[in-house]
Amino acid sequence: DSVTKVGAGSQQVERAGATMQEIVASVKRVTDIMGEISAASEEQSSGIDQVNRAVSQMDEVTQQNAALVEEAAAAAGSLQEQAQRLAEAVAVFKVNIGEVIEVPAHRLSSSRAAADESRLQAPDALALER
Repeated sequence: DSVTKVGAGSQQVERAGATMQEIVASVKRVTDIMGEISAASEEQSSGIDQVNRAVSQMDEVTQQNAALVEEAAAAAGSLQEQAQRLAEAVAVFKVNIGEVIEVPAHRLSSSRAAADESRLQAPDALALER
């Protein structure tokens, strides 16, 4: 009878040892899975950071573009005003078709010098030349 009990106890010890090995293997698998989850979380966090930086850069570029559009609109408005003033200034001169206007050479050179000087002094005229 004691031999039977020792044999049964020995079998229980073997089963307990096998169960412990299974538990250790399961714990190792769980640990590996947790490590993979942790690594995936870090990669995901890094990816989210990259997306956030990209969105911030896009926002900056969008704001820069908006500022450039504003500047272009202001420049277009200014050019329109200058074109209107130029059209009004030129409208004063009326020449009949086919008519030739002769200007003496001394008047031509003095009027060019006056035009050059007024161009250098007038800020709007400088802006037109650009």
